[in-house]
Amino acid sequence: MSGLQGVGLLLLWGSVCLWLPGLARGALLISGDQKDLQEQRGAAKSLQKRSANEAMVEVYSVKVDCTVTSRFAHTVMTSKALNKANYSQEIFFEVDLPKTAFITNFSMEIDGQVYVGEVKEKEKAKKQYEKAVSSGSTAGLVKASGRKMEKFSVSVNIAAESNITFILTHEELLQRKLGRYEILTRVKPKQRIQEFQIVTNIYEPKGLSDVDAHASFLSNELLPLVEKTVTDNKAHISFSPTMEEQRNCPDCEGTLIDGDFVVTYDVKRAKSLWDIQIVNGYFVHFFAPLDLPRVPKNVVFVIDRSGSMTMTKMTQTREAMLAILKDLHEDDHFAIIQFDNRIEMWKESLTKATKENVDEAMTYVRNINSRSATDINEAVLTGVRMLAKDRQQGNLPERSSDMIILLTDGMPNSGEFDTGRIQSNVQSAIGGNMSLFCLGFGNDVDYSFLDVLSKQNQGIARRIFEGSDAALQLQGFYEEVASPLLLDVDLRYPDNAVDSLTTNHYSQLFNGSEIVVAGRLTDNDLDNFMVEVFAQGFDEEYKVQGQASAEDWNVLYPDEDYIFGDFTERLWAYLSIQQLLGTSKSGTPDEKSNATAKALEMSLQYSFVTPLTSMVVIKPETEDEQGSPLIADKLTEEQRQQAEKVAYKPYAAQPPSYAYHQTPTYLVDGDPHFLIELPERDDALCFNINNKPGTIFNLVRDPIPGILVNGEIIGEKMIPPDGQINTYFWRFGIVHQSLGVRLEVNTQDIVVLQDGKQVKLPWSDAASVKGTNVDLLLTKDRSLTVTLKDSVKFVILLHKVWAKHPYHRDYLGFYTLDSHLLSPLVHGLLGQFYHGIEYEVSELRQGEVQEKPDATMYVKGQELNVTRGWQRDFRKDVKNGENVPCWFVHSNGTGLIDGDATDYVVSGLFKTV
Repeated sequence: MSGLQGVGLLLLWGSVCLWLPGLARGALLISGDQKDLQEQRGAAKSLQKRSANEAMVEVYSVKVDCTVTSRFAHTVMTSKALNKANYSQEIFFEVDLPKTAFITNFSMEIDGQVYVGEVKEKEKAKKQYEKAVSSGSTAGLVKASGRKMEKFSVSVNIAAESNITFILTHEELLQRKLGRYEILTRVKPKQRIQEFQIVTNIYEPKGLSDVDAHASFLSNELLPLVEKTVTDNKAHISFSPTMEEQRNCPDCEGTLIDGDFVVTYDVKRAKSLWDIQIVNGYFVHFFAPLDLPRVPKNVVFVIDRSGSMTMTKMTQTREAMLAILKDLHEDDHFAIIQFDNRIEMWKESLTKATKENVDEAMTYVRNINSRSATDINEAVLTGVRMLAKDRQQGNLPERSSDMIILLTDGMPNSGEFDTGRIQSNVQSAIGGNMSLFCLGFGNDVDYSFLDVLSKQNQGIARRIFEGSDAALQLQGFYEEVASPLLLDVDLRYPDNAVDSLTTNHYSQLFNGSEIVVAGRLTDNDLDNFMVEVFAQGFDEEYKVQGQASAEDWNVLYPDEDYIFGDFTERLWAYLSIQQLLGTSKSGTPDEKSNATAKALEMSLQYSFVTPLTSMVVIKPETEDEQGSPLIADKLTEEQRQQAEKVAYKPYAAQPPSYAYHQTPTYLVDGDPHFLIELPERDDALCFNINNKPGTIFNLVRDPIPGILVNGEIIGEKMIPPDGQINTYFWRFGIVHQSLGVRLEVNTQDIVVLQDGKQVKLPWSDAASVKGTNVDLLLTKDRSLTVTLKDSVKFVILLHKVWAKHPYHRDYLGFYTLDSHLLSPLVHGLLGQFYHGIEYEVSELRQGEVQEKPDATMYVKGQELNVTRGWQRDFRKDVKNGENVPCWFVHSNGTGLIDGDATDYVVSGLFKTV
């Protein structure tokens, strides 16, 4: 079995689980790979009999060593395990990394043999990866995972009575937010570890301040185990509990350690402002001046009130806005625009944030409610026009910061639909004269679109994750941009002394943040290294200049043999690549091309795993087999967005955004669940059909070309303990009379009859059949794609169940991917929806289940009570499926389908009546 396939088994059937700590969290999942595992699949009780003492793989060491030098963090995670069994076993290593970090090394040591990763261009690495996957070998991949992390995972087969050591290294520039740097170690070992240690060493030449270490799990007993030593410019923090100290009760094997271990600090900031580090011909300039008065801001809040913002999201938005309005300064100006498919302004222009105006605005905010569609283009342009008009008319302070904060959870589906044109429209309207900050609420939002939109307009995007703390996330972001200190910040260095500068012009500097510029010295002549900073302050031009000088690290840290000696060069490379990757998404076509090429070149030169590169480790298999590659891969923002789709948003009024750019999809799968995905509506409809086993339903019938699709349902092997008998489609009959094609697809095989010739294809084989009128693509034990010439395209999925399961059977799912060429007369349980369905939903209210509200649907002249639920689309993940939010129509779809469900019952698999 492959490593990624094995994860499901490991989680489901009770293998040993260890969460590894780091600057991010990690997990090591261990499972035996015995010959009888396949036979025992699903028999959970046989595996549950194993106690922790019977586990044959022992994880005996977990160490995390983080060195921070001038805000640049270098983290090494080392984990060791021993296979005590006399047979080989598969070990699955999994760790979450900060999304802003780059992996720089992954290696494994097995019985004294070290296997080290090599960074390659992504396409070259991909070929090795695909070759490994196609041959059934194990492979590792970085995947999206949670708010701040992305996941690195790899599985390795370890020989009997052997040791294995995993070493993972990543690097990251710590960002200053609200006056603090944060190093997060997520500690979730789930079991006691013989050698467990977290060590953080911080070196800041200008001096440290406010160093703090805390964790949610630090009880009075564990608190003394956190050792913290802080001198003027060095801090050492360690946490290393013994196995006994990890125990959560005297007679328990469980562990007390479960939560986030956080180290925060700031740097002493001299009045001279010159925090410049110069090492080995590269410099890094950190700019965060002290005691500057804030610059007034003019902010337009543009708030999405579309239907998908219903209930919880809208409540949290109102809650956050009320808190934000309270924090406005009296010298600020503000406006509120709410939008769905219509734009509504609180006032026609920006208003000064007096107590009276703020109180009035808070009353207005309390009455914002969700309504209809999502016209992002016109909403943002309205805000831009309002700010520009007030600026032109002199209604705003001359020295003040203009910004728009957009909050949305959806895709544009009203007004201008094309995201590229929206980006062009907004960039042209703003013209570099204001900043746009985009907050994407939830995982269904098109975050890539918002990310580029912000970067094109001197702002940043931030995802707001759904949860009880969403309002706090909104407030937290606002606090980061609430207090501008300087505008149009320009950091200058002698042209004849430096080159290869990273970005050195910023539209603004906010209180509690920091600007970082890095570059290369051309001649190492520090006598000629003058630094100047020009900006606009609160009431006057801001200008400082001074001579830079290099610190003598040997004097500062005489007892340290190694402190990341080339960190300035690597920090410069890290910062350069990050900025080039941004330009590769938001620049002009030529800028994008040049930035991508340069970012790739530097990623390879400095061995960074970026969205353009992958790290390949050749994993040893067995003595008789060649090694196969393991891939460490960093996602692009688009890939991350897709991977971060959560299973279900209880109040979302649209399906996952991937469906938006597709044609409608009509499917039936599961027990039988019918799902009509309608991307033009950003919505979906669903219903179930229940009947006795053996019933055959007509799904599609088009009398013009003579197309017929029927499906027969089958029941479970026996009545389950809960008495609920589920039914599934187990075979389909497909006929195209005009083309002379007839197929029978069941859970065992596919029989094709054309021109008097019959072909039988078992699911256990892969096959590609191209005929005059029909093409078939069979993916082994997974899917059959049927393309009927100039007509329609279907996909049938095979769901295989453990053969010895006491109740369940194998079953099929049916998906229509392309139906636009069918005639207007097409009908059937699915076919009747091929040309669309008109409906409206309103009067959202509490349902029987809190997470599933009810509503009234107006369709076909009727009023139906519908419930917000979800159904699964298994095309991307045939095992787990992808949950699609939909309006569920009760009672076998009554009112939504024409007639009654029994009207679609036919007498045979290829019969029309």
